[in-house]
Amino acid sequence: MMAISANLGFPRIGVKRELKHAIEQYWTGIISEQELKRTAAELRQKHWKLQRDHGILHIPSNDFSLYDHVLDTAVMVGAVPPRYGWQGETVSLSTYFAMARGTSDVTAMELTKWFDTNYHYIVPEFHAGQTFCLASAKPIDEFKEALALGILTRPVILGPVSFLMLGKSVDGPFSLGQSLSRILPVYESVISLLAGAGAEWIQIDEPVLTLDLSQEVMDAFPDVYARLHRAAASARICLATYFNSLGDALSMVCRLPVQALHVDLVRAPEQIDQLLHSVPETMCLSLGIIDGRNIWRTDLDIALAMLERAKDILPGRQIMVAPSCSLIHCPVDLAEENKMDDETKGWLAFATQKLDEISVLTKALNDGHEAVKEALLESSRRVQSRRQSPRIHQPAIQSRVASVDDSMLRRKSAYSARRELQYSFLRLPALPTTTIGSFPQTAEVRTMRAAARKREITGEQYRVFLKKTISEAIRFQEEIGLDVLVHGETERNDMVEYFGEQLNGFMSTQNGWVQSYGTRCVKPPIIFGDVSRSSAMTVDWISYAQSLTNKPVKGMLTGPVTILQWSFVRDDKPRQDIAFQLALALRDEVEDLEAAGIKVIQIDEPALREGLPLRRKQWPAYLEWAVNAFKLVSSGVRDDTQIHTHMCYSNFNDIIDSIAALDADVISIEASRSNMELLQVFAQFQYPNEIGPGVYDIHSPRVPSVEEISSHLHNALAVLNSGQIWVNPDCGLKTRGWPEVRKSLKNMVAAARSVRSALLK
Repeated sequence: MMAISANLGFPRIGVKRELKHAIEQYWTGIISEQELKRTAAELRQKHWKLQRDHGILHIPSNDFSLYDHVLDTAVMVGAVPPRYGWQGETVSLSTYFAMARGTSDVTAMELTKWFDTNYHYIVPEFHAGQTFCLASAKPIDEFKEALALGILTRPVILGPVSFLMLGKSVDGPFSLGQSLSRILPVYESVISLLAGAGAEWIQIDEPVLTLDLSQEVMDAFPDVYARLHRAAASARICLATYFNSLGDALSMVCRLPVQALHVDLVRAPEQIDQLLHSVPETMCLSLGIIDGRNIWRTDLDIALAMLERAKDILPGRQIMVAPSCSLIHCPVDLAEENKMDDETKGWLAFATQKLDEISVLTKALNDGHEAVKEALLESSRRVQSRRQSPRIHQPAIQSRVASVDDSMLRRKSAYSARRELQYSFLRLPALPTTTIGSFPQTAEVRTMRAAARKREITGEQYRVFLKKTISEAIRFQEEIGLDVLVHGETERNDMVEYFGEQLNGFMSTQNGWVQSYGTRCVKPPIIFGDVSRSSAMTVDWISYAQSLTNKPVKGMLTGPVTILQWSFVRDDKPRQDIAFQLALALRDEVEDLEAAGIKVIQIDEPALREGLPLRRKQWPAYLEWAVNAFKLVSSGVRDDTQIHTHMCYSNFNDIIDSIAALDADVISIEASRSNMELLQVFAQFQYPNEIGPGVYDIHSPRVPSVEEISSHLHNALAVLNSGQIWVNPDCGLKTRGWPEVRKSLKNMVAAARSVRSALLK
């Protein structure tokens, strides 16, 4: 065969989120560990068979995870932090989930974003004298599990260099060389065991190869892969990179003793020429030609032309046809979308449909165009339908974006003048307390939302229910003494999907679920056309909440960059243009909230850092339009209206000047898992505005004590002045239960009062 169909990874969660439901039932004691493992095995087997039936020859194994593949790798190599009491035995499921979520006794490991995606991984922790050992045989076990079904898979392992670089040292400087010398024997054992079990190919992912790398890191690869090559014996290694081009690393990578190299030609098509003329004869090319991160149908004619060009330049050489990256970032199956109109449905391809696209392209290379004539014609028809649809382009919206000028990107006065007006109006104490926005989405809330969607209850009945939950949320916050309240977002299914359902140019799915972290799944809306707002989206609910209290209630909006990042975005228009369309729609919403008497408005941008290009030379252009998009939303208000923003787990060091340029009056950040380490950069920069460092971890079920939260506040006060600090949880509370939320927030308010009292003294 000239071409081989290959896949790098498949969604784990199941088309109906079966894995999510099983894990959460296990956590609550409804099902046993064995029952959870049985569900996981059923999903793995279903997905292997599905890929085989859709024509994939190289089917991945060990791409499945009960929480996160980086955590799986940490467990595999025995990188279990001492606080979990691990004694060197095979890591148990309870220890695994304790590392991910924490317990009542120990904190969880840190979460952060997987490159520039909305997937979160668990950050490995390394301590002085860190040793490694084989503590989980998961890659071998799952390979054998598939083999027992008659399916020879290609096991996937996160490479040792990427794994170490994605982690953090917790008690001293980090030495890549020393750590590699200690961890490589474990990798050699795993690869040797896989080869011994019958693996013909082993996929080793090294996504850090698409970053700006130091010479030390570049120099590490040859020795690492020489050792892994020897360990593989007769098995062949496919080195997988994705999310960007190899850039300066290409020449080094082409000298490595691996038998195949995977590259991302969706995110970096410009690298194709250099690749085709650089790759040695001993190395097969795996071409990531199908978009693994978006849901648009591939233009098979364009993709096939690129593949045939590779075939012509590399005559007689084998080529792998693959997605650009793992399909974990895509929903499972478009066939589940039975309410979508035929036209727009024809524009899309989910993970299962992408397998078909890979198979069609592979067959075309091997057997000629005629063998897949009907599939190519259908693809062309659907692609042309999307390009020519009058539903996509709106000249009035494009004209409005073109009219944006610098005056629309500036607040009327400097922060120092605004602060005085805001505190005079809001009458806030030192260390004011608030939450990030959402409250628990209980089973009752989800049941009522589903009933309203299915029209089992009337719209009025649903509104009455929502008013009741908002009233209860306001009453609770007043009782515990929060200073700035929220309405709880009961009416919102998701912080991005909610707005996507109300904005023109978006469409939604029924089962377009993708994993964000652990069991947290989201349904990203699809931006298919020019974006605008027809009417107010949040004003009624926020105004109702404000009518119930004399305390300020925050208006809650998702920012333009985050909506862009957490949606499936059209690929026929510059992202900057789409961001500005979103910003103008949200600017209208902000002005309507202010006109309704809302004096505190939060515009969340948790994805601002996530959207950074992977190469630094591309940062300035992105940051300029991303910051301006936020300012376009926020700058039309009066000085006495206080603008907040929120950002999730991020390394702010490199972009602190851009964060300051947002000119938000208050920024809240997730800081508890890092024990306020993130505040150092704000202090060093002398950040002028106000900051709400998260004082407790909302991704863990544990309830923080008053003393623990007080300790976090004292750590914050060690680097910031008291007039800058707000007190809030790390993030929204929608995934938590009310019992733990009530206790945690009461403790948070008590800690703030205690520290505030000490300051006054």
